[in-house]
Amino acid sequence: MSTIITIAQQKGGAGKTTLAANLAAAWAATRRVTVIDIDPQHSLTRWHALRAARKAGPAITLAEISGWRLAGELDKLRRDADIILIDSPPQIDTDARQAVRAADVVLVPIQPSPPDLWAAEGTFGLAKAEKRRLAIVLNRAPATGKLRAMVEADIAKLGETLLATVLCNRTGFATAFAQGLGVTEAAPHSRAAQELRSLLADIEGMLR
Repeated sequence: MSTIITIAQQKGGAGKTTLAANLAAAWAATRRVTVIDIDPQHSLTRWHALRAARKAGPAITLAEISGWRLAGELDKLRRDADIILIDSPPQIDTDARQAVRAADVVLVPIQPSPPDLWAAEGTFGLAKAEKRRLAIVLNRAPATGKLRAMVEADIAKLGETLLATVLCNRTGFATAFAQGLGVTEAAPHSRAAQELRSLLADIEGMLR
């Protein structure tokens, strides 16, 4: 049985699509991975096209599905994938609700700032309404700082799950994305790749 992970965040600039691509590329080394892009900007689709054109890294399947068709198509997709990653729209609408409802885990990338956390509250509520497991990923974060510590404390007060691994603000993630790669492929020995592999371990730990 495949695992479905929906990446959701209402605030733009949180790194939702870059996170989806990097997770897909890292898992593709050992798993059959399918990505579904229902974000209207379709940046993940463009990343996948670049990857396919350059024949960069292990194959990743792109399932081109409209959000309203998601539920009906997922049963078919599960047969041929170990991991299905859904890049959801940046607003709470019917498509986003379908993506959250389908998920085994909902990942919410948040930059360590109060506005990012506030913007995610709608996603938290949606996941609760759909009775889905949710985990927050601190993304594009400074290595240390009072603001990061403040946001971590606010997340704890909300009672939401915060994954232990923090993805710092490193250019390696965006550079790899621009090449149709993940950072574990483009710079496997970098700090960014180490963080990404650690995040994978955190997520897999949730799924056990």
